[in-house]
Amino acid sequence: MKTYGEVFTPRYMVERMLDLVQADLETGPGFVDKTFLEPAAGDGNFLVAILRRKLRAIEKTIPDEQWTTESLFALASIYGIELLEDNHRDAHEAMLAEFVSFHESHDAPCGSGTSLREAATYLIATNIVRGDTLAGRDAQGEEIQFSWWHRIPAAPGMVQREPFTFASLREQHLFDFTVYESYQACNIDEVHKEVRANA
Repeated sequence: MKTYGEVFTPRYMVERMLDLVQADLETGPGFVDKTFLEPAAGDGNFLVAILRRKLRAIEKTIPDEQWTTESLFALASIYGIELLEDNHRDAHEAMLAEFVSFHESHDAPCGSGTSLREAATYLIATNIVRGDTLAGRDAQGEEIQFSWWHRIPAAPGMVQREPFTFASLREQHLFDFTVYESYQACNIDEVHKEVRANA
């Protein structure tokens, strides 16, 4: 679209670019949790390719009884910002379709209403935001916020959500006066329940 100067990267080029960070995506220590941010997400072609590679690596290197948990942590590591509403919606749908397809191909229940699908939908909605990367503002004009999803080492499958601003990634803040929500630790397949720490 000329108005916004959209350019969609062809899939072969996406794959070649991701080959340059293959160890971070697929083989290196802690590859599941390595974070990626796409500041101009478009319809999600980079986001989906990153997720696909992480899921394929999980399938090859992690015991199958851990796939559902690890696939959610993989989703939690992928972030994106997209300006246009239709692209933003398409990116969400493509990410969820890739996630569901992976689990359905392994006969893991991931249908509507399952905790696995609800958690995946929530992580995608939280991590892939509609906004203006250059201005650092979301569609409502507020400062773009993301969340870190920290594993709790002593409790496998548990996660602690920690919100942060996009601006904090690109600027040296001496003081951050942002008031963040705080959340209770929970199983990663229950993040969609949004249990706040003071609830």
